Amino acid sequence: MKLLCDADFIVYKCCAAAESEIDFGDDVILVTSTFKDAYSCVKRELNKIANKFGSFDEMILFFSDSKNFRKDIQADYKGHRNRKKPCGYKRVINKLKDEYPVIKMPTLEADDAMGIFATKHTGNIIVSPDKDMKQIPGMLWNFDESFTITKEEGAKWHLIQTMAGDNTDGYAGVPGIGVKRATSLFEEKGYSWKTVVDAFKEKDLSEEVALTNARLARILTNEDYDDEKMEPIPWSPSPDYRIDS
Repeated sequence: MKLLCDADFIVYKCCAAAESEIDFGDDVILVTSTFKDAYSCVKRELNKIANKFGSFDEMILFFSDSKNFRKDIQADYKGHRNRKKPCGYKRVINKLKDEYPVIKMPTLEADDAMGIFATKHTGNIIVSPDKDMKQIPGMLWNFDESFTITKEEGAKWHLIQTMAGDNTDGYAGVPGIGVKRATSLFEEKGYSWKTVVDAFKEKDLSEEVALTNARLARILTNEDYDDEKMEPIPWSPSPDYRIDS
């Protein structure tokens, strides 16, 4: 059993925590950081994870690429997050490569790389606080509790996120519909692509808009990735796509 860790989240958090400001007055504020503090923080967090599980084969760290294929789908995807990485971010990652196996795939976010690995090599555990990972079948620990997610449950969560949207990631879903309302609609009308399209059309939004949201929401699995071309395969549901209960 391997632990598949969202290390982007951990390294960003620790490097940001290690930053401090020196205010020289006027217009000059200097941001400084101590590499030792940042790296020690990361190691503590990774050791906590290791201690949580005790026995495992290895811990693999996943990071996002600097380029993101979702920006080809929607140019302003995560546009509000375009702040620079905290001090020491790249140096910490380079140091981690000396101690852990690290995976970063071209144009993919860490979530996608974990999703592809977890569905290609089953029986491992994803370690991530990101609710998006509930799309991926298998074991998930979100730092609070563990889940076992079936393929059906993962597919349903993808449709729910498509309809509800995610403001933190920059896709809107259906205006006025959140996770609870989306879940209620699917339970009433069925977990199908038709339910999704009908909800968008009720707000005068086209099926094309629905598909854009679905492709932004989807965390890639092994079935969504072309290994030879090293690129995602766009998710394209059939008109009668439905998740059986």
